[in-house]
Amino acid sequence: MRLKSLLFSLLFLVGTHGFGQQQKPNVLLIISDDQGYHDLGSFGNKDILTPYLDQLAAEGVRLTNFYVTGSACTPSRSGLLTGRYPQRNGTFELFRNNMVNYGHRYTDYEYSVSPERILGTDLREIFISEVLKEGGYTNGYIGKWDLGQLRRYLPMQQGYDKYYGFANTGIDYFTHERYGSPSMIDGNRLSIADKGTYTTDLFEREALEFINGSGGKPFFLTLAFNAPHSASNLDPEIRGTVQATEKYLKMYPESNTKRGEKQRAYKAAVTQMDQSIGNIMERIKELGQEENTLVIFLSDNGGMSLADNSPLRGGKAQFFEGGIRVPCLVKWPGKIDPGQTNDAFLSSLELFPMIVAAAGLELPKDVIYDGFDMLPVLQGKSGVDRAALYWEFRGDQAARVGNWKWVQSAKGNGLFNLKQDIGEQNDLSLEKPEILKELTRKFSVWKEEMENAAPRGPFKDF
Repeated sequence: MRLKSLLFSLLFLVGTHGFGQQQKPNVLLIISDDQGYHDLGSFGNKDILTPYLDQLAAEGVRLTNFYVTGSACTPSRSGLLTGRYPQRNGTFELFRNNMVNYGHRYTDYEYSVSPERILGTDLREIFISEVLKEGGYTNGYIGKWDLGQLRRYLPMQQGYDKYYGFANTGIDYFTHERYGSPSMIDGNRLSIADKGTYTTDLFEREALEFINGSGGKPFFLTLAFNAPHSASNLDPEIRGTVQATEKYLKMYPESNTKRGEKQRAYKAAVTQMDQSIGNIMERIKELGQEENTLVIFLSDNGGMSLADNSPLRGGKAQFFEGGIRVPCLVKWPGKIDPGQTNDAFLSSLELFPMIVAAAGLELPKDVIYDGFDMLPVLQGKSGVDRAALYWEFRGDQAARVGNWKWVQSAKGNGLFNLKQDIGEQNDLSLEKPEILKELTRKFSVWKEEMENAAPRGPFKDF
């Protein structure tokens, strides 16, 4: 692991030996990929079967006003795992080759030297796994990483003890290839040993193996499904669709339209992911660790065309609510009362500080974090919500300050009062010019702060 001892010097450490004596909580962080805001039974969907996530919601708290730091995979994940705005940590763009948009299939050599293959999150960034590792945790990362494919960028060099998954933006669910390039990684090496097996089954298998082998130490498991992201395949019959297995497809009626069949597969993929989550939760219970495990579930960003983001406007790659407000569930028995719905203005930037505090540790010194420990809010001990949040991606800009939201983008502009207009249908720019001016001013201040931050990432000139 990289030497960052100066930043860890003031961490509070507590040793543990065996499950029976364990004091620190386990942490299970579950991330779905491009799942719509409304695509859970606990969020009102009556068409998709998600019994285990609905049970998680019933046993914990359902966050209905929760945001991520990006409307696309890579910047969202960088904000989540570093606790810092993507513009501050430097990973504010996708590590992705654009020629695949035109059907280009990369040769092995072309792919090996392409930007998608060689870019990654700045090595000076401290991941939450590194803090927990120093605090005595065993860490596992299963599934989609998307923060760099070269060895130095992979999870096992960022404080994780186990890694099984893929490190790019998306793969075929069965071949595990990205536009023809093998992409599944076991540890630090590409592997084709499991080719042909559906990814959700593989990620469940590896998660159970990690939990079973944690050896009584507190564990931190990041379980990042690729479901229900579309399959990355150059075949036009597969690309743009979500792949599913026959068992789960049979749970939904067949359609006589192509779109209907695509939506059927989307639903099936979500339900299979839900079943895997249920199996993993059951294993934690069998180990007697349910009461000592903090569980967090969220989508990395809003869903695309097959998803249901209602009642929100827009979706993935947009800064309307449908692109950045996501479903989030948190369960911690004995710490968070079950069956709650919390509408506090919160974000994924709060997860890093909350998990670190729950582990009895302190945040590294001399690092600027953009979130706070939100556990007191979830416990009803604090009514202090986030004051503001800002976004920028490919020229699109947005700010939320209190209940006011400003969006300037290629898909549309406007000023909205989210308390009265969650669907962002009523642009109040002309009626409330003073509020519009204040939000754009605050955004400019934030943007200047981000530009003046210490140089980070592959997109900065330093």
